Amino acid sequence: QVQLVESGGGLVQAGGSLRLSCAASGRTFSSYTMGWFRQAPDKEREFVAAISWSGSTLGYVDSVEGRFTISRDNAKNMVYLQMNSLKPEDTAVYSCGASYGRRTVDPARYDYWGQGTQVTVSS
Repeated sequence: QVQLVESGGGLVQAGGSLRLSCAASGRTFSSYTMGWFRQAPDKEREFVAAISWSGSTLGYVDSVEGRFTISRDNAKNMVYLQMNSLKPEDTAVYSCGASYGRRTVDPARYDYWGQGTQVTVSS
């Protein structure tokens, strides 16, 4: 069982930065692929970034490539999403997910989810 708690969201002007954090419980955190996903109003959940248990980046959605960076600290059971050059279209609820033993960006293959944190980017 893994519990995930996100933090770091907020309101920021376009061009600004935020760093999201995801704190995970459980002793097997290092066995999970971790991903960040987002959902805007009236839209489906969208993959943003994912990182393997060993720290290899699995990829980013094209719209955030070069602006967002995912990282993890297995010793602290933490995953981060550094978001730079934010745009109004980045506005969404951002959630982290954990997938046991799979190198995947498919949200259907994630086993655990946090409650999400709101990111709002004003123009």
